Amino acid sequence: MNSKKVTLSCDFGGRPITVESGRMAKQADGSVLVTYGDTVVLVTAVSSHRMKPGQDFFPLTVNYNEKYYAAGKFPGGYFKRENRPSNDATLIARMIDRPIRPLFPEGYLYDTQVICNVLSVDENNDPEVAASLGASCALAISNIPFNGPTAGIRVGRIGGKLIANPTLAQLEESDMEIFIAGTQKAVMMVEGGAQEVPEAEVLEAVVFGHKTIQPLIEMQKEFVKMIGQPKREFTPPAIDETLKSKLIELTTGKVKEAYKIKEKHARADALKAVFTAASTTLVKADEAGAAEKLKELNGHFEMIKYTAMREQVLKDKNRLDGRDLRTVRKINTEVGVLPRTHGSSLFTRGETQVLAVLTLGTKDDEQMIDPLRAKGMNITKKFMLHYNFPPFSVGETGPERGPGRREIGHGALAERAISAMLPDHTKFPYTIRLVCETLESNGSSSMASVCSSSMALMDAGVPFANPVAGIAMGLIKEGNDVAVLTDILGDEDHLGDMDFKVAGTAKGVTAIQMDIKIEGVDEAIMRTALAQAHEGRMHILGEMAKTITAPRADTSKHAPRIITMKVKVDKIREVIGSGGKVIRGIIESTGAKIDIDDSGTIHIASNDEAAAKKAIKMIEAIVEEVEIGKVYTGKVRKIMDFGAFVEVTPGNDGLLHVSEIAHERVKNVADYLKEGDIIDVKVLDVDRQGKMRLSRKVLLDAPTGEKH
Repeated sequence: MNSKKVTLSCDFGGRPITVESGRMAKQADGSVLVTYGDTVVLVTAVSSHRMKPGQDFFPLTVNYNEKYYAAGKFPGGYFKRENRPSNDATLIARMIDRPIRPLFPEGYLYDTQVICNVLSVDENNDPEVAASLGASCALAISNIPFNGPTAGIRVGRIGGKLIANPTLAQLEESDMEIFIAGTQKAVMMVEGGAQEVPEAEVLEAVVFGHKTIQPLIEMQKEFVKMIGQPKREFTPPAIDETLKSKLIELTTGKVKEAYKIKEKHARADALKAVFTAASTTLVKADEAGAAEKLKELNGHFEMIKYTAMREQVLKDKNRLDGRDLRTVRKINTEVGVLPRTHGSSLFTRGETQVLAVLTLGTKDDEQMIDPLRAKGMNITKKFMLHYNFPPFSVGETGPERGPGRREIGHGALAERAISAMLPDHTKFPYTIRLVCETLESNGSSSMASVCSSSMALMDAGVPFANPVAGIAMGLIKEGNDVAVLTDILGDEDHLGDMDFKVAGTAKGVTAIQMDIKIEGVDEAIMRTALAQAHEGRMHILGEMAKTITAPRADTSKHAPRIITMKVKVDKIREVIGSGGKVIRGIIESTGAKIDIDDSGTIHIASNDEAAAKKAIKMIEAIVEEVEIGKVYTGKVRKIMDFGAFVEVTPGNDGLLHVSEIAHERVKNVADYLKEGDIIDVKVLDVDRQGKMRLSRKVLLDAPTGEKH
């Protein structure tokens, strides 16, 4: 509990940032109020003093709570109360979690919760950066064991110049947006996207970001000196060293042999058999505490596997499936695999397989979102990529629930990688949804999703700028021995030290994500990983090109056709009509979807091309400028004593005076015309107010002997 009031500030990205403790939430183990401009985030850290019986993993939870009052907004939806976290909040929570998780000491298995509440937010100062700082600072000043501090920063680039914590306006101009978190000595986490930026320039941004967070690290150290509490002592679960030694003796050689099996399930079955045989020997089913001993043995066995796999890579330079460090697994690709969808592809790399399915829609299909920090109130998404990971993809059973943090995170990464290459919406006015179904998984299904999505877009005829591919890099590091692995397997991810995903085109990077399980990596390791990733990505792009190299010339016959036209702004009202009457009439008559914006751009969508063309013709008739002297076929709308009103073009009526109906004198207009008649009229004049004077008489043959 921190009750002493202390405030510290430092310059960060050209703006002051302040951390304050002892003012709010004083019963938490650690609490910090971070102020960055008008952005204010309260971060608390609490850890249980009792470990749950049988606990065998570190139960850390990080929550990022968007409070809509922070932006002076009401939450969207019926109940007007914050409910489940948005996708953005989930992704931010993951970014805060990932750099701090590796910094808790080995064996600390107590329930720990970090909660970040956004209390106030502006457009210029990033709440994610403030929350990342607050999470580390709250842990650092608390009595919770933590080997920080860390800090995070968002880096942008405009005109080749790197910018620390760009504003929302600057991000719109930036060709790069990367979030970097690290300690004083090393980078812990990287997440972001770019517009085909070369690897060397991405690395420059990471190094710049790591250098720029150093004042935050120093400020936290000073903060700890002023109010930091002694770290609580904890006792890791007791280990039966005799039992551990016997297990090592019984299984080490057999585990090494099992790791020579190249196929995933066969290797897993062999390892399971090794453990079963050893545990049966060491623990009798009916002895006291058998379940606890088996659980302990399982923990020891994980460490034996960890050691054996890493030794095989570092010493023998031999990976689990027999590859060297740089080789990409065998790739198979297909497109057009589903007959009725708008675009589809199947990408298989080793034992990882993803089916991508694309759907094209109209403006009605855009996703309405309610972000806490945004320019403007009404925000829509025109491109969505959803990632699914069913249990059968890894040969398991399990409940199928909504997307979890992992699915949301993987989908967001693939979406970022692809979105950089999508056409401008004004040129391709479709809403695009991609769904990536993971059918098999043994390492980096998120990067397989990038590859399959790229091909599905081309299969659908989307004018996609350049093909995108992704690859996951791994790391095994023991002291000075380092091995960077290209295209990692699931076990290499699980037992390794790094998961470094890089996606991009032949020209450069479009998305990057790095997670570290050790206390950071240096510039040299990242440089090597990026170089190998580029090499692997170029190979994968070459394999994809064997199936499809460019977008198809036309979209699927099953997709809606969207035709764009432009009308003058002063004609918008005429197209819409009073209360929307005119545009509703066109929709009812043609069955097409019609959307018109304030600039006069009209999108007409229909699966029936003839219906779309009919709608265009009707709109063109409405907005047509009436010409003096031109003959029009119109409909009699209203009969009056002095003449009739005739609709010359849709929504535009002119006066046909009684004197212009016929050559002879007309005493009763109803004797010549009735409402609903279709007649030809000539425009005699249009005054400044747009009122038309019409004539029917001049189009009729004059009586014999009468001059025209």
